[in-house]
Formats: sequence, C-alpha cells, structure tokens
Amino acid sequence: MAAASFTAAKFLAPVAARSGGDRAPQLPASARPRRGAQQQQPRLRTALAVSSDVLAGNKAAAAQPAVTREEALELYEDMVLGRIFEDMCAQMYYRGKMFGFVHLYNGQEAVSTGFIKLLNQADCVVSTYRDHVHALSKGVPPRSVMAELFGKATGCCRGQGGSMHMFSAPHNLLGGFAFIGEGIPVATGAAFAAKYRHEVLKQSGPDGLDVTLAFFGDGTCNNGQFFECLNMAQLWKLPIVFVVENNLWAIGMSHLRATSDPEIWKKGPAFGMPGVHVDGMDVLKVREVAKEAIERARRGEGPTLVECETYRFRGHSLADPDELRKPDEKSHYAARDPITALKKYIIEQNLATESELKSIEKTIDDVVEEAVEFADASPHPPRSQLLENVFADPKGFGIGPDGKYRCEDPKFTQGTAQV
Repeated sequence: MAAASFTAAKFLAPVAARSGGDRAPQLPASARPRRGAQQQQPRLRTALAVSSDVLAGNKAAAAQPAVTREEALELYEDMVLGRIFEDMCAQMYYRGKMFGFVHLYNGQEAVSTGFIKLLNQADCVVSTYRDHVHALSKGVPPRSVMAELFGKATGCCRGQGGSMHMFSAPHNLLGGFAFIGEGIPVATGAAFAAKYRHEVLKQSGPDGLDVTLAFFGDGTCNNGQFFECLNMAQLWKLPIVFVVENNLWAIGMSHLRATSDPEIWKKGPAFGMPGVHVDGMDVLKVREVAKEAIERARRGEGPTLVECETYRFRGHSLADPDELRKPDEKSHYAARDPITALKKYIIEQNLATESELKSIEKTIDDVVEEAVEFADASPHPPRSQLLENVFADPKGFGIGPDGKYRCEDPKFTQGTAQV
C-alpha cells in the first residue's frame, strides 16, 4: 500500500467519508427532507482523512521517501536492536530468567522505529504491554531494559515494573500499560501538559510544542477510553499522535471478526482529525506519515490518528502456542519482514554495503549479550523496596495490632515484619 500524504486530497464531510468511493447510505423515508424543503448540499473541504488505498494511483504519494545514509543506518540499527533484543528475551524466558507474561515485538519494528526516531528528547511515548522495543527506540539503555525484565534493582523501574511496565522519566517513556486502552488517557494528559507549558507557562522549546505518541493495538479501538480521548484531543487541539499498531489479532481474536468497520483510520475524521492508513511493514512509509503527523502536532494543529497495518511474528505472548493463526498467513507476512526490506533498500540505493550492515548486526549482538550479563549479575531489589511508591503518605499502610502506625515499625519498613 502506498504511504499517505494526508493533506493532498479532498473528501465529503467526515460523517460521509469513504475509501474507494463507497456510496453514502440512504436515509429512511421518515428522515428525508419533505418535498419542497430546501436541501443542503454536502460540502467539499480540505481532506482530514485519506487511506493508502485512496491514493493508490497517486505516484507522488506512492514514491519511496528519500533518506540519507545516516538516517538509513540509524533506522536499520534501531530495528535490528529491537529484533535481536526480543529474540534474546525469548531465550532468557525459557531459561527461567524472566517471569510472568512477556509479549514480544518481532515483526512490528518498522512502527516503533519509524515514529520514535523522529522525536526529540522532551517528547513523550506511552506504550502498551508490548513495550520493550518502544523503550529501546526512545533511548532507554538495553541493559536497563534487560535488567528490568530480570526483575533486578538496576532495571529502569528498579525491578518493580517487569515486562509490561517499562518506565523512564529521563527518557520521557511514560509506561507500558498492561490493560488495553489504559495508557491512552495518560498520553492525552501528557499532551495537555505540553500545551499548558507552551501556552500558559511559555516553557516550550524553539521547535514548538512537545509531542506525545500514544501506541496501542487494534483490540483497543472499540474501547471507550479511545473515543473519549480522541474527542478531547481534537477539542483542545492537543499535540498528540494516536498510533494504532494493527497486527490483525487481539490475542486470539481476528480483527476482522471483532469490529463492525475494520478500517480503524476512519475513526479519526469522525472527530474532525486526520486519519491515515499506512503499511506498517515498511519503515520508510511509516516514517513519511509519522513525520507529517508529528510536525502537525508540534505546530499546534492538533492530533492525528495513524493506523499502521503490521504483523507480529510470534504468539501473543511467550506463553501462547500461536495455534489460531493459519500457517499461510504467517508465512505471507514473514516474507514481508520489515528489516529484510530495509536492508534490501539500503543496498540497492548504495547507502551502505552488506558488510557494513553485518558489522552493525555484530555490534548489536555484543550489546545485547552485555545487557544479559549485566542483568544476570545485578542484585535483586531489597524487600524494603516493596513499600515504596505505594502510598504518598506511609501512614496509608494502616495501624498494626499494637495500635501504632505500621510505618513506625522498623521491621515493617525493612520488609521483614510478619503481617
């Protein structure tokens, strides 16, 4: 599918927007204007929504976006890091080094890299339970992510977050969130804070507003928080991009069976914001769409909904035997591996040689191996850490059998008291 430049087409008012020229539904007789009444004609206006299919014949939109050698190598390095890191996570999980549910990102790297590598340090990312690679793309060191997965004190959340709750204040990674849709209100709040800093406190940088990316999957897009936050973000013109990583499956539920209209991007214009569909297996196409959406937000022009159609190469989690998806479907998308496609593009465009790319892969191998060694050698958190980040006021732990506040008992504070 061609990448969509979403300022170049026209369409009917959002309620009647269609892709592929579908006819608007006919009103029932009781709802039609009475004979002789003045009928208002639908107005054409500048496009707020366009899917890749609409622009399939537009050669300018379909052209592969140009990248420099430095940009191409940055993209390749980030995607390879995500893939090798996740493959190592699978090994460590099956060796008993990680616990709980671990959801891997293999196959979806073009989305994380295509969006996050365009951000500034001050910009925010809000992720899902499939958050390791988002953290890496935002700059969280691999050793900190791996240590967190190992539940060690040197992890980015000191071992208290684990796989689904990556967080790093210095990198403005505001979390993985275990429940679907849970992060979207947080991301909307972060975007509101950015606008408040810009308009009220006059604290924004020279480039404009700080931007927030909210990542979530296709299974989230029928949840109430999704619609509420789209409405609020458009109402207040918040600097946020809603990024749907549509990997076609919500655990074991096919996207096509779960929603009345599988074209998620159409839900953007229902609220008056641009909605874009892009091939999420092509990092250059993702990057092209992401660049325009981020720049719109930074200029204060409001939110964008971007649907990235992608595919995960592993089961929903490492505990999932992945028996529901058909083998031919999986092989079809495996043949469209985004890393293989970018590697082919780089070599064909003479941006780098194969030996240079192999050197990058070797370096990443070493980085990930070092991250495992670091995580394995790191200490576990002390028991006393269990009591931190629970209550703002430690008196919230209540009163013990002796009638005193539990927080006043040294053994309780150290995590050694019998409760």
